[in-house]
Amino acid sequence: MAFKMRFVQTYDKCDSQAFLDLERNFIELEKKTPEMKCGRRFVCVIGREPTNTMIWEADYDSMEEAVRALEIIEGNSEHDELLSDQIKFMRDTYVEIYKELT
Repeated sequence: MAFKMRFVQTYDKCDSQAFLDLERNFIELEKKTPEMKCGRRFVCVIGREPTNTMIWEADYDSMEEAVRALEIIEGNSEHDELLSDQIKFMRDTYVEIYKELT
């Protein structure tokens, strides 16, 4: 059974460039940290979410693997530092986990 985890982050529109520049640092962190999943990122163009929304998503083979990914992120001090810089630009953030229908 497959699961998709998504981080949905809405940021201040006037700070779009700063927010997305910091997000590029998260991409580099994922690349250099083997235990972290390299997710895909999307910025809303048209949809229910406003255009100042970025979505990170990754697929997992099990719910346990998705939960373990959250634990790895929570235990990474470099991630914490980047998040502390980025969070000042955020308006809202939440996590979603979806189960694939088979």
